[in-house]
Amino acid sequence: MDQGQGFFEPLDVAVYPRFSGIATFMRLPHVPDPAQLDVALIGVPWDAGVTNRPGARHGPRAMRDASGMMRRVNHQTRVCPYELARIADLGDVSVNPCDLDETMGRVEAFFRAVRDGGAVPLTAGGDHMITLPILRGLVGGGDPVGLVHFDAHSDTTDSYFGGTKLTHGTPFRRAIEEGLLDPGRMIQVGIRGSMFDLHDLDFARDAGVRIMFIEEAMDLGPAGVTAEIRRVVGEAPCYLTFDIDSLDPVYAPGTGTPEAGGFTTFQAQQMLRGLRGLNYVGGDVVEVAPPFDPSGNTALVGATMMFEILCLLAETVGKRQGRLPGA
Repeated sequence: MDQGQGFFEPLDVAVYPRFSGIATFMRLPHVPDPAQLDVALIGVPWDAGVTNRPGARHGPRAMRDASGMMRRVNHQTRVCPYELARIADLGDVSVNPCDLDETMGRVEAFFRAVRDGGAVPLTAGGDHMITLPILRGLVGGGDPVGLVHFDAHSDTTDSYFGGTKLTHGTPFRRAIEEGLLDPGRMIQVGIRGSMFDLHDLDFARDAGVRIMFIEEAMDLGPAGVTAEIRRVVGEAPCYLTFDIDSLDPVYAPGTGTPEAGGFTTFQAQQMLRGLRGLNYVGGDVVEVAPPFDPSGNTALVGATMMFEILCLLAETVGKRQGRLPGA
């Protein structure tokens, strides 16, 4: 920790090799009080919302370990998040792996405390169902926010298995219905794969969600995609969610519902780097399922995307607090 600035720093790899020490996100201190932080790194180790392969409950721990490879400065944007914001590992939400409803309440309460403490959360999941209680905690009772959503799937299905409303395929439909998200300021990027029915996306389209299939995204390229995201989301508050299955399974095989034909890791980094300056209230990386990738590469990719998003959130905080040039 830099006592002069009050900011936290990762462990020095010249003193503590990356394979040593207690695993925390980005090798930062564990600070359990969100009031001491500007950006809180959080794990939600829960995957009871999956409809296919489980395992994302192990994502936060694997990404913590893999995040030891992240260094201080983004080589492309030249952002050092630790010079812009007080950042640390807040720990994991205490979940009940046997009770969906109780876990949803626990996650919502945890993130409400994060909001009340003044920190912006960056979360490692967990399956995509976790984003709903996160939004409930961050946004509930306030104005709806926009959404930047990288994914192979729209996750706006109404229900699964005879009426089950809470799965990793339904969170954004619930969030729209509950007034947490403004569908006119939502964009879903990288959608692809075979469909159950021709009408699978009718709800999202009718609500006003901008759906960008992978083919359009590839034709536009990263610069065109980010320009469209900026147009849709605008300058009002927004949340960024990154499902690891937005990437082609060649790059991230460790996930519950892989879909061929996705983004490369470099394209994902380019798109995230093109989203500097938006008004973020938080972000997450979800659906990393380490049991399906013994190499550990998917966890490394997830941690890498977390670092890219961390740079975005740190700049948002730095701008709000006057720590950026011209802020």
